[in-house]
Amino acid sequence: MKILAIDSSGLVASVAVVEDEILLAEFTIDYKKTHSQTLLPMLDQMTKMIELDLNSIDAIAVAGGPGSFTGLRIGSATAKGLGLALDKPLLHIPTVDALAYNLYGVETLICPIMDARRNQVYTGVYRFEGDQFCTIKEQEPMAIEKLAELLNDRGEAVVFLGDGVPVYREALKGLLKVPYRFAPAHVNRQRAAAVAALGLLYAAAGKFETATEHCPDYLRLSQAERERAEREAAQKGEH
Repeated sequence: MKILAIDSSGLVASVAVVEDEILLAEFTIDYKKTHSQTLLPMLDQMTKMIELDLNSIDAIAVAGGPGSFTGLRIGSATAKGLGLALDKPLLHIPTVDALAYNLYGVETLICPIMDARRNQVYTGVYRFEGDQFCTIKEQEPMAIEKLAELLNDRGEAVVFLGDGVPVYREALKGLLKVPYRFAPAHVNRQRAAAVAALGLLYAAAGKFETATEHCPDYLRLSQAERERAEREAAQKGEH
């Protein structure tokens, strides 16, 4: 099984190709460029470096949300376009799940946090039981105080990763009553390799979707939609 993976759900842009248990290539960048500038050139360069015929892939795994609204749309559009052009199925991988899968084999709880602004994070709670990847709490937007309360109530050690760590590190230090760690640089951000690795599990379970069916999971309204709803509510209150 050969899987092409794409993740542009956050600040990082990442593409990878995994064949069975081998990572053939990965191109990841976290720099001050928009994904519309980087994603397709990265994909093109990667495929040329490994002389990959895109028709040879079996499926396209894409980080399907939550995350940046613009980033998710770019990743989704890229995956859908490739799926339609190549007539290949898609594998919709939850963004936070893929982040947690970076820490394969960690024995503590795993808690990815993506900065969702407004003192919230996109998060979930996971653990490995042997080789089994287990979801303790499914991904959702959550206030950082509520997350700390949830983890304190569980009373278990936890490791954090994600772009929310530098934003909420000090807050977590003050809120947490359980042992905690922060993942190191090589595994603390989105990686398409993790999306591809989870994609292999999804493929084995038959969790395919067509390019036409694919739609990102935003999990909450965009800022523009929230502001419009607030304006409409204010206008109604004036009448």
